[in-house]
Amino acid sequence: MSPPCLDESFQLRRLLAILLPGLLLLTACGGSEAPPAPEPTSQSAGETAKLDSVKLTENGDKKAPGVDFTKPLDVKEPTVKVVTEGSGDRVKANQIADISIVAFNGKDGSTLEDTFPNDPEPLELNDELKGSSPVIYNAFVGAKIGSHLALAVPGQAAAEGTAAKPTQLLIVKVLSAKDAPPVLDKPEGDAVTPPAGLPTVKENDKGVPEISVAGVKAPTALVSQDLITGKGQALKETDTITVNYVGVALATGKVFDSSFESGKKATFPLTGVIKGWTQGLTGKTVGSRVLLVVPKDLAYGDQGQGDAKGDLVFVVDILGVK
Repeated sequence: MSPPCLDESFQLRRLLAILLPGLLLLTACGGSEAPPAPEPTSQSAGETAKLDSVKLTENGDKKAPGVDFTKPLDVKEPTVKVVTEGSGDRVKANQIADISIVAFNGKDGSTLEDTFPNDPEPLELNDELKGSSPVIYNAFVGAKIGSHLALAVPGQAAAEGTAAKPTQLLIVKVLSAKDAPPVLDKPEGDAVTPPAGLPTVKENDKGVPEISVAGVKAPTALVSQDLITGKGQALKETDTITVNYVGVALATGKVFDSSFESGKKATFPLTGVIKGWTQGLTGKTVGSRVLLVVPKDLAYGDQGQGDAKGDLVFVVDILGVK
């Protein structure tokens, strides 16, 4: 299950998954992967001849291009190609590409989604994406900034209780690319002595923070207290962050979730977590270790979520931001 500190809407915030469920799990089709090159170019895949009819009229970065294509468009395998090439530098592996997307129903050409008026969506071109979706990875790595890529995703046959879905066509503009910021292994910064009356935190012999709530009163407001103040970038509410964390219920002191136990850092948007996290971590800096004492109305309310009931206490190590 996803970390309980995450709001259930988190998965809905992954734009590509909204438009095309399972898109990032597509495997390569239409040929084997090309051998590595010093400066790779964007690789087409699938039934690319079916995208030959796609014609674009550029309208700038904040407005979707005019798009014309022969309808109905129907592909049986994931298909991608560059339809107009930009004039900027080529996107490199392990960079984060900022993209805007307009999506169409391949059958009738109706618009399904348009993100061009909004802030660009980041797409991290890392080894995880390369392994899970080489079609997407190989199309973006080597594409030039300013390029438009056409991506056609096969439709789905009708199933019990669900209608058939036609092929979808996405036009994706690569607006910019930047190197992914480094992610720390542990907090780095200046130690802070917290005021009395808060939960106490000690590291065990494995470096995992352990929280004691003995004698701690229920909070009347959110507490966000640095235990270590990092020297990195300050977080904005719109950022996506990478953290390690542990959470306990204030009433019992019982751990209900910990990324330390799973051995995997957690990455998510600050807008996709409980309010106590969004409010308590905004403005904090990368490298910090933060103690959050979260009233239940900024967590999961009276009902709770599993063992995460009532007022909650977290220790959060802020390890990266993008």
